[in-house]
Amino acid sequence: MKVIICGAGQVGTSIAKQLTLEDNDVTVIDQSQKLIEKINNSLDVTALVGYASHPDILEEAGAEDADMIVAVTQSDEINMVACQVAHSIFKIKKKIARIRSQSYFTKGIEKMFSPDDMPIDVIISPEVEVARAIFDRLHIPGSIESISFADNKAKLISVKILDKTIVINKTIDEANQILGDLKAQIIAFNREQDLYDKSSKLEICSSDEVYLLCDNDDLKELMGILGHEEKEASKIRIVGGGRVGSYLAQKLEEENNTNNVKLIERDTVCANKIAEKFEHTLVVNGDALDQEILREVNISSSDAIIAVSNDDEVNILSALLAKKFGCKKAVSLVNSVSFAPLFSSLGIDVIVNPREITISSILRYIRNFKVRNAHSICESQAEIIETDAFESSYSIGKTIKDLSLPNGLYISMIMRDGELIIPCDKTEIVANDRLIIMSRMERLKQAEKIFSDKFKYF
Repeated sequence: MKVIICGAGQVGTSIAKQLTLEDNDVTVIDQSQKLIEKINNSLDVTALVGYASHPDILEEAGAEDADMIVAVTQSDEINMVACQVAHSIFKIKKKIARIRSQSYFTKGIEKMFSPDDMPIDVIISPEVEVARAIFDRLHIPGSIESISFADNKAKLISVKILDKTIVINKTIDEANQILGDLKAQIIAFNREQDLYDKSSKLEICSSDEVYLLCDNDDLKELMGILGHEEKEASKIRIVGGGRVGSYLAQKLEEENNTNNVKLIERDTVCANKIAEKFEHTLVVNGDALDQEILREVNISSSDAIIAVSNDDEVNILSALLAKKFGCKKAVSLVNSVSFAPLFSSLGIDVIVNPREITISSILRYIRNFKVRNAHSICESQAEIIETDAFESSYSIGKTIKDLSLPNGLYISMIMRDGELIIPCDKTEIVANDRLIIMSRMERLKQAEKIFSDKFKYF
């Protein structure tokens, strides 16, 4: 597959890295000479300096025979025009664009993204994706991540293992036996940013982050077994009235029309503008690092502080201050995750990485087989993928044992006729099964060959 990536920032580079691992032909365009030199020295890609929206640059990048364009530059407008040029001049079939500004999605304006006007196939709005991810996590107390799969019947969650939890000193296989009749399975764990899957014989330890797939009906019992019996947060304090904070407040207000949500915004003009939007959310104009402001929003009796301003430092420090004053849970949006393990030891419960969420959102659309949903875990070391078992697929009629899947590639859950199944070696794959697969990034090419529809291969 030939792919053009517009933008050599963190997101563009991460996507390029993954695509090259899968033996795709990748060209990256960026107007920064420095970024292009960096990616050219680190990845097996063709790298060009220039404006991705310019037809001559796209032509030089090989747009005439490209299968897909992924536009993730820092400019919404360049991303949109690049996709338009890719469609109108070069007839590129699949066009994906990152668009940040919510002004393009206001009522009536969003109609511009149509096949007859601006034919972008997939639009990724990072701020909306981040707000949705935080909103979902709030509904499963104790979870670090929470992603829906199988028509919202199953959840991928990650939790921190507490002292004296019964899965401590157990391998993944041993821990899964403890879960008994629950439709739940531990699929991997993260220890100091290294991911260990079922092939590892390492034992789970306190403070490891464990990834599980679970039937929604068994979630409460599962969290209890893992020692997480916290109540769902209702008194929520948001730091930052930007796109993420505003969208999150809107989602919370739509769900529960009470005055339990309070939002702190430092900029007076922004605070006044936000206050006009909400009926039940109290907007406080002030600095979240000011102890008097924190007292004003009753931080000591709050269930959670969600720090999502545009400043990493404010997000980290305000969360730490809130915990010091007695707030039960702290969630911080941090763009630089180099020191993520340190944040956890300081008392921040959840670090939200917008880059990883954006990458997950894009990766689900660039596979060579039909992907219903996908989410990358542990800094993109592995991916959880939901796909269909097509009649022409190599996997049909074979048991999991017969498939002889390599280490790092596992079928973790199956939905058959609306029912969830935790598979074993004797489980046979049937046409129209919904498969939830865990694959390390280096195994994705094999996953495509095993699970793709032979008659509709990209």
